[in-house]
Amino acid sequence: MRSMVRETTLSVDRLIAPVFLMEGSGIERPIEAMPGQVQLSVDRLDGWVEKLARSQVRAVLLFGIPSRKDPEGSEAWRDDGVVQRGIARLKSLSPELVVFTDVCLCAYTDHGHCGRVRDGKILNDETLPLLAKVALSHARAGADFVAPSDMMDGRVGAIRDSLDGEGFGDVGILSYAVKYASAFYGPFREAAQSSPAFGDRRTHQMDPANLLEALEEARLDLEEGADLLMVKPGLPYLDVIREVKRTFRRPLVAYCVSGEYAMVKAAAAKGWLEEKAVALEILTSLRRAGADLIITYWSLDVAEWLTQEAG
Repeated sequence: MRSMVRETTLSVDRLIAPVFLMEGSGIERPIEAMPGQVQLSVDRLDGWVEKLARSQVRAVLLFGIPSRKDPEGSEAWRDDGVVQRGIARLKSLSPELVVFTDVCLCAYTDHGHCGRVRDGKILNDETLPLLAKVALSHARAGADFVAPSDMMDGRVGAIRDSLDGEGFGDVGILSYAVKYASAFYGPFREAAQSSPAFGDRRTHQMDPANLLEALEEARLDLEEGADLLMVKPGLPYLDVIREVKRTFRRPLVAYCVSGEYAMVKAAAAKGWLEEKAVALEILTSLRRAGADLIITYWSLDVAEWLTQEAG
């Protein structure tokens, strides 16, 4: 009876599984700060796709780790780059899989920032054409959605114009519309090898104290052509998820980020929390707040847990 009258449900088809792809072959490297997660080379995607198929998780978000970095992050838009090859491999193995790709430069630049830098300053307008090149290269490889995570002003419009101009009008944009300068990203930066060499990202990521700014950022991205909006991180910003959903009534994605995942893993390893119960409670709270889709490192685990409960 309790489950029959439940107001909010969590299902596998609401989940997006992140994956970290790196250059090389035969690589399946555990990520120390994110127990249970790995960095994969493209040739190891076959086994991972089999796990996805068994779990019935329908969507993935790809992050790339190049073997070479330079000031502009030029490996990010190389047609045979690690993400581009990963997209092609995933689509050949599982054509029905919905492939999202992260569009940013921080993992590809030798300074670790999200855009072009001069004299220690991130140059917003000069970064936009580079991000458009990255998105276009992902579209050519077969991506269903590109997801700009850089938080440069105007990047959604620049990407939409580039995609439409090259005949990729059906490729969607998942905008990291509301991305806070959060302390919860530490484990991800280890996984993606994207820590800044100097300074921080507060010049373009949002102040955690601001809510009205989140609504303005979301509005601007929708006007520029975003198809899906994201709030990141998830758990500390349930009020923001609620307000963005209530204001715009558009498909909304919440990113349950690496720090949220890692702190539960660490507490569970100490025996202080039960991982399954806490993870399901967190993800359900994101759905209750208004998230239609959730990016989470627990995707495959949740699929197994839900199957066990149903069975």
